[in-house]
This record gives sequence, structure tokens and C-alpha cells, in this order.
Amino acid sequence: MAEPPPDHEPDDDIAPSLRKVIHIDMDAFFASVEQRDEPELRGLPVAVGGDGPRGVVAAASYEARRYGVKSAMASVTARRLCPKLVFRRPRFDVYSAVSRQIREVFLDYTPHVEPLSLDEAYLDVTEDLKGIGSATRIAQLIRARIRAETGLTASAGVSYNKFLAKLASDQNKPDGLCVIRPGDGARFVAALPVRRFHGIGPRGAEKMAQLGIETGADLAAQDIDFLRRQFGSQADYLYRAARGIDLRRVKANRPRKSVGTERTFERDISAGSALRETLERIIALTWERIERAHAQGRTVTLKLKFTDFTGLTRARSTAQPVASRAEFSAIAHALLDEVLPLAQPIRLMGLILSHLDGEEEATPPATGPDAQLSLL
Repeated sequence: MAEPPPDHEPDDDIAPSLRKVIHIDMDAFFASVEQRDEPELRGLPVAVGGDGPRGVVAAASYEARRYGVKSAMASVTARRLCPKLVFRRPRFDVYSAVSRQIREVFLDYTPHVEPLSLDEAYLDVTEDLKGIGSATRIAQLIRARIRAETGLTASAGVSYNKFLAKLASDQNKPDGLCVIRPGDGARFVAALPVRRFHGIGPRGAEKMAQLGIETGADLAAQDIDFLRRQFGSQADYLYRAARGIDLRRVKANRPRKSVGTERTFERDISAGSALRETLERIIALTWERIERAHAQGRTVTLKLKFTDFTGLTRARSTAQPVASRAEFSAIAHALLDEVLPLAQPIRLMGLILSHLDGEEEATPPATGPDAQLSLL
């Protein structure tokens, strides 16, 4: 077998040893807030998003998910799957306020909080502020406080790195807790289907299945040279993930470099009309995120990934920050028009706004000795 891949991360991003990491993920956050604030919606299939002909589902309650409704789905498709689906327009000011309330709970236990979005975050509690010492107990306390103070439920994953903590938080959803202890990571990952790995979409999982790779164990059996031939720049990530390895540290106040959305399709698309329709949905989702983050940026990037996993990007920068959705949409469509017709179908499309104004300075990385951890 080939030597393990080198570590490409900058030193400041590498966790010095095992950590106590919690990943908190709110359960169907936007839809749950709507059900909380309108009790008559509880138990009903609820979608947050636009219900017009070009509307997109931003979030779906668990009742709606049972019908196959999911985020980024066209609203007309969601309505077809679930005729009794109840739509509510997004209230990002409310979601942001609740998110800040939850963030304050996190900060009672550790200053090392890395938000990923309004509804999820990593916490490094290797040295917690209350001297509790047990990451599992801290996760239990946080979940109980979130329920008591917001009326919402959260799922938590506890482990010794970010990759495993995030996998664990999804294991017992909704309103669940999962702990992956030191020494158990590789065994836990081995039993998972590869589609559970962050970054592997339906088409990626399909390609792996064609190569005889369906589980973490199958992936771990492949050497790095094979992975690099088949998956290019993603190979090093896959190699580590299959072994439960993640060297990234939890970074508080990580500066936002960009805001974007990308989607992997269940079926490859190539026709210009289908591409433009898909782009319009991605524009809607991305602009919602831009407004939610109060982001202002000057570069719009279109990202495409073809069926053979090769990629293509096109970008355009403006002298001043993109001022409106109409301007953002016009740039995005112009970028797509530049590359049409495509040489082959695509499996993924993404749209990113970068060169953001007003980025905050990052908090210096945590330091200190780390011993073998007790997550009990």
C-alpha cells in the first residue's frame, strides 16, 4: 500500500492531538421555528420557501421529509410529492435571533465555537469553562438548555475530531445524541455507507459503487494511488475519512471567505434550458444565504462538475459589491452562457459570492497539551 498522503493543511489549522469535539445540529431548524411559533402547524408537513412556480424549498419539517420533500427541491415538485404541504415564507430575522440565542448557550461552555450556519456549529470542549470535563455531559446539558430556552430540539455528535462529530450528530436524528470514543472512529466509519460522508453526493456514491466501494471499509481498502487516479484532488480527504482521521481544529470566529450553494443532481443534465432552470434555483438559494449573512462581495463564481468528475469554473468581478439579486442573477447567467454548449453533461452546479467586504479577524488557534480523552 502507498504511503499515507501528506498533510496539506496550514499548521495553524491542524489540531495538535485528540480533542473533545461536539457538533450540534438543530433539527429541521427553519421549519421547527415555524411550527413552534404556529402551534397549529405541529405534526403537519411544513416547507419553508417560496410556493410559486419558480419557488424553492429552503427547509422541510420531518413530517414533510417522509414524503420525499427536501431542501433545494423545486416547490412544484414538493407539492406534487405532498399535496397537503404547508408553505411558509422564510423569516431570516427570526431564525438569526434564535441562532444568536443558541450561540450564547454554547459560549457558556467554551469560547471555541465554530458556526457553520445558523443551525449548526462545532464546539471544542477539551478545556471547558465550567470544568465539567465530559464532552458527553456538556452535549446533554446544551441540548437540554436549547429545549428549555427556545422550545426547539437539537441533535449532537461527540467525538475526538470534527469529521466524526458531524457524522455522529446525524446518527440518531432527530433529537438524538451519539458518541464516538477514541479508538472507535475507524470501526464506526467502516460500517457506514459512503453516501453518509460529507462531500460525497449521489453521483459520487454511484461511481464508487461501480468501483465496488459502498462502505467505509471498502474505501479504506483502497490505496492512495488508486484514489488519486479515480477521484483526483478529493483523494486525500477520502483516504483520511475512511480511517476516521480529521486534522482540522475548531476555529472560533472563522472569517467568512465566501457565500455559496452547490447541488449534486440525481441525474446528469446538459440541455441549456435545464441548466438555466437549475441555475435559477441555485441563484434563489444563494441569494437567500447572502442576505441572511448580510454579505457583500465583488466576485461571482460559477462551478460545474462533469460526469467524469473533472471541473470547470468561471468567475467575474465587479468594481463595487454586487448590489441586488437582479445583478447577481445577470452575472450568473452570463457566466453560464459563456460555457454553453457543454462538452458533456454535468453532475454538480455551484454558485459562489466571494471577495467579501468587512471580514472579521480570526481568533488565534487554541494551544495546549492534550492527553487521551475521556468522553464519558
